[in-house]
Amino acid sequence: MVGAVLVKRGTIIGKGFHKRPGAPHAEVIALNGATTNPKGGSLYVNLEPCCHFGRTPPCVDLILAKGIARVVIGTKDTNPMVNGKSMRRLRQHGVRVDYGILEERCRRLNEVFLKYITTRTPFVILKAAITLDGRIASSSRTSQWISSEQSRKRVHRLRNLVDAIAVGIGTVLQDDPQLTARGIRGSSNPLRIVMDSMLRIPLTAQLVQGRKDARTLIATTPRAPTKKMKALTERGIEVEVFENDPDGRVPMDALFNYLGARGIQSVLVEGGSHIYTSALQQGLVDKLVLFLAPTLMGGRHAPGLFEGKGFSSPAESISLEGVEIQRSGRDILVQGYPGKRTIKV
Repeated sequence: MVGAVLVKRGTIIGKGFHKRPGAPHAEVIALNGATTNPKGGSLYVNLEPCCHFGRTPPCVDLILAKGIARVVIGTKDTNPMVNGKSMRRLRQHGVRVDYGILEERCRRLNEVFLKYITTRTPFVILKAAITLDGRIASSSRTSQWISSEQSRKRVHRLRNLVDAIAVGIGTVLQDDPQLTARGIRGSSNPLRIVMDSMLRIPLTAQLVQGRKDARTLIATTPRAPTKKMKALTERGIEVEVFENDPDGRVPMDALFNYLGARGIQSVLVEGGSHIYTSALQQGLVDKLVLFLAPTLMGGRHAPGLFEGKGFSSPAESISLEGVEIQRSGRDILVQGYPGKRTIKV
C-alpha cells in the first residue's frame, strides 16, 4: 500500500496511490499527473520507490528524469531487490533523500508485505473474542456469541483483507463455521484452512459442503484414514499431509512455511484454544487482535485464550508492543504485537 504526494513551492501539484498489482505505482501517477512542471519539487512517499523492473518499470528512473530535487521516504522497502538501493541511487544523482519520517506508522501500513518479502512466510494474525475473565467459550465449548455485532462486522472486514483463515478441528466440530467474508460489497473469500490431524471433519460440514467461491484446505498427518482423504478430495477439498509433531498434531510452523511457498502472505488464526496456545508458544504470531467483551463466563473447564503451563512470574509473560485500544460496539478492541521469540511454557 503506497501513496505519493508531489509538492512544489509549498503547493501540492500531484498525488497518487497504487491501486492493485501491475497497475502504475503511486510515484508514477503523482509525477505524470502533475499540474505543473515537477522539476525541483519534493516527492513524499511512505515506501521506498522501486529501482528494478517488475510488473512495471523502476520508479527511480522516472523520479530522476523529472528532475525531482528531494524525496521524503517513510520506510525502506525490505524487498532484497530494493532494500536501500533506491535511496543510494537517488543520492548519487544529487537528490536529497530524507528517510524515516513516521517510520513506524508506515511499516505497519505494509506489515504483511514487509514480513513476507523477506521471510517468504505469512504474516500471522491471532484473532479472538474473549470475556473479561479470559474465556473464549463456555465450559460446554459454546462461543457464539461472545463479541458484539459491531465486532463481528469488523471480523468480516478483516477476513476480507487476509489471504487465508486457519482454525483447528475442534472449532469446526463445535461451531461448523463458514469462515467467509460476508456483508462486504466486492469481498473475496480467503483460503479456509483446517488443522485436522486425523481427518475428523464431517463430510456434512459447511467447509466441505459450502459455497463454491470459497476454497478449503485441510492440513492433516499420516494418521488420517486414506478412505476419508479420498472422500474429501472427491468433493473438491484440498488435503495436504504433514509429518505430525511429537503430540501427533499438525506442525504449525511447517504449515505456515508451506503456505508461504504457495504465495499466501497473511493468515488469520481464529481458534481454538490449542491452536492459539501452540501459535503463541512457538512464537509464530505477528499480531494479536482481541475483542474484549464486558462479560464474565466462569467455569473451571471453560477454555481460555492462552493455556499450557503458563509462566512462573509476570516478568516472564508475553508483553505486547505498539498496543492500540478502541471501542467496538460494547466491546473493547485491543491490538498489539508480541515479541518474536519461542516461548516454552
